[in-house]
Amino acid sequence: MPLVEHIKELRRRLVISAIAVLIGVGAAYALWEPLFHFLRQPYCDAFPKQKCDLYVTGVFDQFNTRMKIAFIGGIVATSPIWLYQVGAFFTPALHKHERRYAGGFLTGALALFAAGVSVAYISVGHGLKLLLHVAGPGVQNITTLKEYFSFLTLMLMLFGIAFEFPVLIVFLNLAGVLSYDRMKRWHRAMAFAVYLAAAVLTPSTDPFTFLILGTALYALWWLSVAIAWVRDRRKRGRLADEGFDVDDDETSFVDSTPSQL
Repeated sequence: MPLVEHIKELRRRLVISAIAVLIGVGAAYALWEPLFHFLRQPYCDAFPKQKCDLYVTGVFDQFNTRMKIAFIGGIVATSPIWLYQVGAFFTPALHKHERRYAGGFLTGALALFAAGVSVAYISVGHGLKLLLHVAGPGVQNITTLKEYFSFLTLMLMLFGIAFEFPVLIVFLNLAGVLSYDRMKRWHRAMAFAVYLAAAVLTPSTDPFTFLILGTALYALWWLSVAIAWVRDRRKRGRLADEGFDVDDDETSFVDSTPSQL
């Protein structure tokens, strides 16, 4: 395909993606009422016997919050469409086995992001129960709409992105950077690293959310180790059939004896 055709193809993919995102943003804006009640539910769970009203302190706070949620919701809801358009643009340049890996990585990334958002949505309610009642019954909470939704969207996006951790690890294994044996030796250091990262990245100061994120990341690490074990075992079997049974981290034997001329 000539360069001009590539540019036209890219423009067509970008236009389709932009239209899909705009439709998603418009739908999220129109469905604000059910979306608002759904996103406010973790806050209401922290006050089961009280009104869970949110307050505004600025004239534009309601509009800005609604537009922010609609924009984020539209992008996330239409992610399968615009990610497919991006993948469809680059797929013709890939080999057959590379296309299979690309499709698997895309599907896994979307599923893990959705899982991370779901875990964050559940954990936020438990974290707020601790944070908003830690001072005792004599303290009245006045949480603003902007403050709550900024905190919630940050938590949802943080968990969603953090759950992409196995995708990176599996990619490094496929690229030959991380082997199963090396990953298994690193499990103690990785446990410390993921819990430290969870403590640093979690915006809330409650131990409940930190433990959930750290435990989830450590479990996903072992899932990556299991995938690496399966792949490395198949790779060793294939190399053994081909007469190459040397491990990736070992030096292969080279016969230095001069041959007869």
